[in-house]
Amino acid sequence: MSKPSDNPADPFKKALADATRTLAEDFDMTVTYSVDPAGMNREGIRLPQVTRRMSAGEVMLARGTADAFALKRKFHDEGVAARYAPSGPLAREIFEAMETARCEAMGARMMPGTAGNIDAKIAHEAERKAYSSVTKAEDAPLSVAAGYLVRHLATGRPMPAGADNIMAIWRDHIESLAGKSLDHIDHVLSDQAAFARLARQVISDIGYGDQIGDDPDRKDEDEAGDQAEESPDQPESDSPDQDDSDQEDAEAERSQEDQDDQQQAEISMEDQAEMQEGEEAEMPEGEAPLEPPAPAPYSDADPNYTVFTTDYDEEVRAEDLAEPAELERLRAYLDQQLEPLKGAVSRLANKLQRRLQAQQNRSWLFDLEEGTLDAGRLARVVVSPTTPLSFKQEKDTEFRDTCVTLLLDNSGSMRGRPISIAAICADVLARTLERCGVKVEILGFTTRAWKGGQSRERWLADGRAQGPGRLNDLRHIIYKAADAPWRRVRPNLGLMMKEGLLKENIDGEALEWAHRRMMARGEARKILMVISDGAPVDDSTLSVNPANFLEKHLRDVIAMVQRRRAVELIAIGIGHDVTRYYERAVTITDVEQLAGAMTEQLAGLFEADARKRARTMGKNSFSGTMRRAG
Repeated sequence: MSKPSDNPADPFKKALADATRTLAEDFDMTVTYSVDPAGMNREGIRLPQVTRRMSAGEVMLARGTADAFALKRKFHDEGVAARYAPSGPLAREIFEAMETARCEAMGARMMPGTAGNIDAKIAHEAERKAYSSVTKAEDAPLSVAAGYLVRHLATGRPMPAGADNIMAIWRDHIESLAGKSLDHIDHVLSDQAAFARLARQVISDIGYGDQIGDDPDRKDEDEAGDQAEESPDQPESDSPDQDDSDQEDAEAERSQEDQDDQQQAEISMEDQAEMQEGEEAEMPEGEAPLEPPAPAPYSDADPNYTVFTTDYDEEVRAEDLAEPAELERLRAYLDQQLEPLKGAVSRLANKLQRRLQAQQNRSWLFDLEEGTLDAGRLARVVVSPTTPLSFKQEKDTEFRDTCVTLLLDNSGSMRGRPISIAAICADVLARTLERCGVKVEILGFTTRAWKGGQSRERWLADGRAQGPGRLNDLRHIIYKAADAPWRRVRPNLGLMMKEGLLKENIDGEALEWAHRRMMARGEARKILMVISDGAPVDDSTLSVNPANFLEKHLRDVIAMVQRRRAVELIAIGIGHDVTRYYERAVTITDVEQLAGAMTEQLAGLFEADARKRARTMGKNSFSGTMRRAG
């Protein structure tokens, strides 16, 4: 797999990551860029992807998100938040939104440049969620409005378009009930605990006091009082003689208690000895206690294949990796890029459909012992009354219940025209097969990060164990489930056009994943077609494992699938000789040949199945005729 070319956005990404660590005062924090939704955890933060174009919107969104996360990491204490967090879901949302606004307001006061960046982030969120078009309070999230109001009151800055609408819808209501509490924001902004108490008061003022739970400060006071009651002051002795008498009584009691404890211990030891003797008597001589069973291997194909961690792997639907509007835009871009090619692909698809439908034409089985009376052969009965009647049956030679899975390589080397053509071919073939009554599933495989991602970071933190196995975060994408109608998931293939999606390729695990999905289905016939342009490559894994680690696993998985014969496996290699891996495979030198190769391979499989059925039917018909003749 070819390495990605120099990206003009890389210097900006590096500078932003360094600035974010400095702002957060956490120089060990990891900063990554991803097409996934932005987020933050203990190890680091995930920022929105910045493409090669570096549009103003992308840059400002990345800066605003980075500043927001850095300020929360700098000013937010999880322990304090957990102590004061309300128990009810809506109250907790309001509490968290107000705390986020507090951190951002602190940053705006100390570093005014962060305020403009975070405004851009808020404006993007408001536009994406169409906040400017909201007119009713029930459609405006109260927690978001509360956070916006706190930020506005603490900084004095107007909210961006859309966000100001959400704040305005709820502002009068909130201030009429909690205005006195909100007047004290300036005094508690720098003290998270004091601000948390104010936030709880605001939540109670606006009518959600039943969701805030117990007051943690009063709970501590009550516990301190209980401890004082449990340890009352001892009364002073009246005389030394009384003290001596009490001491003698106490020593006598302790002596008796010691004797009782010693007797109980002796009894317990005898009981334990008897139990051990009984267990030894029950254990057959020469047998050791049973050890717990070994954990099941990660891979059914190769028990020795190892994975460092699966905590960061994901199996995700395409629609969960992008907003619907973005998927529609990417789909339109895909259609525009391939407009000249769609005619040729459609002609091949129509040809495939005609060939498949030709195998579905109705036919008749003759000379049967039951069925519909064959009027064309009644003349034989008239000539020779002893001749038995002949029956026929109409036979619909439809395909056996069939499912086809297209497994597409989503690695970085497929970027550009190869992934575009693969996407449109999958699109057209899925529609063609669906019209012929064949279920189609479209899957993709890649990794979540270049060079290992969070799996490698954990491996480094745990001491760099030798031979860790696969060392990257898998991403397996479901573009179309087999039971999903094509019209509902059509935009999903546009996701392949998204900048930053295509990364490394670990083919063996992807093939085993697709095979498991097929085995769980109930169709009688299962066909799995793999589209790839190279051998499995993941720099993070191969740098700390044998050079053939991933390739060996791919061969083992292929051997398992072909040996079990429950799934018919075919492969198409784009500029890469896949015949050295797969028994049934074809290699094309130009991606423009992909549509023809896919249609020919599928048509060949169905036609071979039709010929096999025809031979079987011919044998059965001949056998029936011989039985009647006998």
